[in-house]
Amino acid sequence: MKRRGRGIASMWYPVGFTVAANPSGAVVKVNEDGTAVVLTGTVETGQGALGVLSQIAAEALGIAPNDIHIVSGDTDTCPMDTGAIASRTTYITGNAIAAAAAEARDTLFEVASQMLGVKTSQLEAKDHKIQVKGFPARSAPIADVALRAHLVNGTPPIGSASWNPPTVPLDPETGQGKPFGTYVYATQIAEIDVDDETGEVEVLRVTASHDCGTAINPMLVEGQIEGGVFMGLGFALQEEILFDKQGRQLNPNLTNYIMPTTLDMPVVESDIVDSYDETGPFGAKAVGEPSLVPTAAAITNAIYDAVGVRITALPATAERVLAAIKAKRAMEQKQIPA
Repeated sequence: MKRRGRGIASMWYPVGFTVAANPSGAVVKVNEDGTAVVLTGTVETGQGALGVLSQIAAEALGIAPNDIHIVSGDTDTCPMDTGAIASRTTYITGNAIAAAAAEARDTLFEVASQMLGVKTSQLEAKDHKIQVKGFPARSAPIADVALRAHLVNGTPPIGSASWNPPTVPLDPETGQGKPFGTYVYATQIAEIDVDDETGEVEVLRVTASHDCGTAINPMLVEGQIEGGVFMGLGFALQEEILFDKQGRQLNPNLTNYIMPTTLDMPVVESDIVDSYDETGPFGAKAVGEPSLVPTAAAITNAIYDAVGVRITALPATAERVLAAIKAKRAMEQKQIPA
């Protein structure tokens, strides 16, 4: 008989590394036609990082993401970046790019203030224009301002910056300190069916609520959450490296290392919590690795809710779940008085 259960799990997750320096550098150059080039040492690993970094640079400069050309991962030309790891790219590399773009924008403001006859503090960059705050009709196209900066003023709008999250080393005696710049939070709820005759677990639905600061690109955030749930599903129910007594791996290829497929994917309802981190670029934090952290715990809690057994070793394969169910039944039989 299939028995339905629901489980919930919450987590917090630090962004970046512990205590040690964790910097990113960036260079932003505004071209004569109003487009821009961003140099960053980080790399794209399929999560959409360069798209988000383009959005951050574009927002700071007042142009469109399509106007940003990113050169990344080239150690000959790009400034140092600690790496696309530890869910740090949006938060740390994004801060460096935002600061570098702001420096280039300040050069544009200096030129535009002469063109518009106002102080630089009265200007803002928006919609491909440098305009007077509160009076958008009084403006100059960024392309015209950039061209003038290059060819008339002789001050090419180039900015460079680095950013390292402020941390406090841990006290060796008390363990107190501030090892990370910020943290993200999440809660996931799993709804499952467990067949108490076979031990097979089917995940029907996962509701995932994540606080990742301001979502720079909500669609990418949802994609990250769904990808994390998919990985968490494999971690919880299927993926396991097996060894023989000599330490040789028994399942070294994808024919016998079991992973979930699209047919195993449950319905995922993503909830992006509306929040703002003052230390992040435009309020953003992170969502990468944290998206898979609560999934396995939520699923195993749901198994307990369905059939009353705790699974303490992953993956929760049908064999392990069934063995736990049989052990529970045997214990219950022993407790029944004769």
